[in-house]
Amino acid sequence: MTQNTYSDPGDDIELLRSAAVAAGIMAMGYFRKKVKTWSKENASPVTEADYLVDSFLAQTLTGARPHYGWLSEETADDPIRLKKKRIFIVDPIDGTRGFIRGEDSWTICIAVVENGKPVAGVVYAPARDELYEAVLNGGAKLNANPLIPGPPAGRKPIIPAAKAVHSELAHAGLEYEPGPTLPSLAYRLVQVAAGNLDVGIGRRGAQDWDIAAASIILEESGVEFEDVCAGTPVFNKPETRHSAIAAIADQSLTPIVHTALKNVYGCPEMAEPAKENQTEQTK
Repeated sequence: MTQNTYSDPGDDIELLRSAAVAAGIMAMGYFRKKVKTWSKENASPVTEADYLVDSFLAQTLTGARPHYGWLSEETADDPIRLKKKRIFIVDPIDGTRGFIRGEDSWTICIAVVENGKPVAGVVYAPARDELYEAVLNGGAKLNANPLIPGPPAGRKPIIPAAKAVHSELAHAGLEYEPGPTLPSLAYRLVQVAAGNLDVGIGRRGAQDWDIAAASIILEESGVEFEDVCAGTPVFNKPETRHSAIAAIADQSLTPIVHTALKNVYGCPEMAEPAKENQTEQTK
């Protein structure tokens, strides 16, 4: 394969799938065991499992596609990625706090992004044996079965969110059920594609690696996914952070949810929103 030749996204998804499963086996070797942890500059935790998975994925993926760029939560950013047509965007363990606590919904997230748009992605939850995947124009799957979102008829919307967002939704008069705490933002988002949640929310500041893989799974399953301030997320830009984001299965909920998120988190051109307790649930 030459420098300017790119594989079909269908071939890339095969690579992502096999790499994610192998990485999951590695990470499971540290799960619910005593594991070394550190605090990063932003006070978020990182473990030796994060670093091991990151190193493995970097070697495996860029070894197979040396002409692709690389962006990962646990690798120092290299601006050369901005010159690449295609890059891998990786979160080796999304939901590290949950991983440390022994909760089973943490995920391994890998996306291939071309010119700012994901063309293939996997979100793998090893402890639950759930592999969500999608390829551009090829549909979305869970464990090789097509994902067809849509909650049971008559069910109140299920929406996990921070307390401040719940207050805004209640003030707007929306009738719904609070959703479960899921430390992995990517896992929370793909639950909308699976029909287990009606809305998946991420606070302002989510990074490319938090949402790139989930975004194509949502798109290919027909779920609306937007940055509430900027519209459809674009990836592999100099700034990798996004405003508050929302995955919404029922688009009639969009105006209320977007307004609530803007009121709580604000937009870049707005004044800073009120402070809130930013736990990983609100990531």
